[in-house]
Amino acid sequence: MALRTPARPSFQPGARESGLRHCGPLVLMVGLLLRTCELRAAGALQPNILLIMADDLGIGDLGCYGNSTLRTPHIDRLAEEGVRLTQHLAAAPLCTPSRAAFLTGRHSFRSGMDASDGYRALQWNGGSGGLPENETTFARILQQQGYATGLIGKWHQGVNCESRVDHCHHPLNHGFDYFYGMPFTLVNDCHPDRPPEVDAATRAKLWRYTQMLALGMLTVAASKACGLISVSWKAVMGAAGLVFLFFASWYASFGFVRRWNCILMRNHDVTEQPMVLERTASLMLKEAVSYIERNKHGPFLLFVSLLHVHIPLVTTKEFRGESQHGLYGDNVEEMDWLVGEILNAVEENGLKNTTFTYFTSDHGGHLEARDEHSQLGGWNGIYRGGKGMGGWEGGIRVPGIFRWPGVLPAGRVIHEPTSLMDVFPTVVQLAGGQVPQDRVIDGRSLVPLLQGAAEHSEHEFLFHYCGKHLHAARWHDKDSGRLWKVHYVTPRFHPEGAGACYGQGVCPCSGEGVTQHNPPLLFELSRDPSEARPLTPGSEPLYHAVVARVGQAVEEHRETLSPVPPQFSLSNILWKPWLQPCCGIFPFCSCTQDGDHRET
Repeated sequence: MALRTPARPSFQPGARESGLRHCGPLVLMVGLLLRTCELRAAGALQPNILLIMADDLGIGDLGCYGNSTLRTPHIDRLAEEGVRLTQHLAAAPLCTPSRAAFLTGRHSFRSGMDASDGYRALQWNGGSGGLPENETTFARILQQQGYATGLIGKWHQGVNCESRVDHCHHPLNHGFDYFYGMPFTLVNDCHPDRPPEVDAATRAKLWRYTQMLALGMLTVAASKACGLISVSWKAVMGAAGLVFLFFASWYASFGFVRRWNCILMRNHDVTEQPMVLERTASLMLKEAVSYIERNKHGPFLLFVSLLHVHIPLVTTKEFRGESQHGLYGDNVEEMDWLVGEILNAVEENGLKNTTFTYFTSDHGGHLEARDEHSQLGGWNGIYRGGKGMGGWEGGIRVPGIFRWPGVLPAGRVIHEPTSLMDVFPTVVQLAGGQVPQDRVIDGRSLVPLLQGAAEHSEHEFLFHYCGKHLHAARWHDKDSGRLWKVHYVTPRFHPEGAGACYGQGVCPCSGEGVTQHNPPLLFELSRDPSEARPLTPGSEPLYHAVVARVGQAVEEHRETLSPVPPQFSLSNILWKPWLQPCCGIFPFCSCTQDGDHRET
């Protein structure tokens, strides 16, 4: 249909002044309306921000990512009402480094929150390692932009540096003005009936050494009593005292892992030590809902860092035995219910349309988590590998779901490479802040991509680390649309061909447990997302050109690296009694949720 051009009005002498006089009130009204719209637009630029992160969840565990046997209706609805990313990638395959990268928008090794060898995650609340004070989290920037900032759930970024009360690594020292949850992470040691997990191999060795020394002392004492050796009793007792001191030196930490690590805090105060696992989920939910209600006049940032679905898979009786996949499936379905209750709280407070909501997992599912009856870790769908593997897709490809009704298109699916580190610049932009200019920021804002203003991700290359070791790199050739992945190092599965490192907790990053590839392995993820068919110069004419181009990008990336103090050094990892958070008088640390001290 053709558009008609309206006739130009004719003005008579004096009509200009008369028209302005009659239009004066109209102009004023329009000006006021425009000003109101500007204010509303400014308010829209500062949505409430709700970030929900699961722990150890596999991308294949959700219905919206292809699972037809686990029930996750609330997360699936979130995906239907928002944008779903299919190539969303963790920056590290383990809890502590992945979360450090998520919080800061930069690879964890840039802040010293990753390891070259040895320990790859924080082991104790009473250690001195953690997210350095000079790192800037998105919470700090949003706090400066006038946001209320809360963290409910898991932290695992350290607590103290030099004293029990300095709280240098604590959430409240990193931009959050409210914290309720675990400063550490769930481990099997938190459950009285589960086998030990924290440094279990070292603990077993120390126990064997103690038994051998004790047996030796008993032999010496018996020989002395029988007159077989001419050693004074004073020397025997002195040696026995040394054996006892050796035992006490390690048992003071390893013998009380549940009491030292499995605690709940509200801000700087320990509220439950050790925590009662059966009621933790309800406490976390209550705190999250309460935070939303208290800050509904916002803007607020709420980071809900779920304890689900990390072992020991603590599941309430209402969900036990309800899924088709044993205890792990029960835990996933309870997690989905928790997410649904949080989303309901947003809606019931009238905040759905003004809240930017995000759901993800910190890394892939834990394939090695199993007992004699069933699998206790997640399913990573078609992707190879799992938790702890920095190169294979199963260790780093995670759910990525965003919802903001009226701003982000509902039901959109994006297949572009994106990173958990992208959340940092994304929420900073939405809050009207600026990312730091004095350091390397590896993340890129997702706002244009999510809104449909950009066709491609800003990431041409992404680098995949296991600890401080570069295992793989991907190249998104936007001109051709092809997505390449180059593997320089891969773990050696145990047993061979098993797809995981069973019996080892997680696969190693270096040493005898990995294979160095020269020339590197090459996959085209756009055609082979399962990384099942490595390409060769014979099968792929571009093999050498692709490997060379990715190698050049790796060299350019390495030029951005600089040494920083290691937070996972042995001196930082070791348990230090003077740093241990405690309610009551140390070492008799014990209290319930209501603050009453319990008998130790």
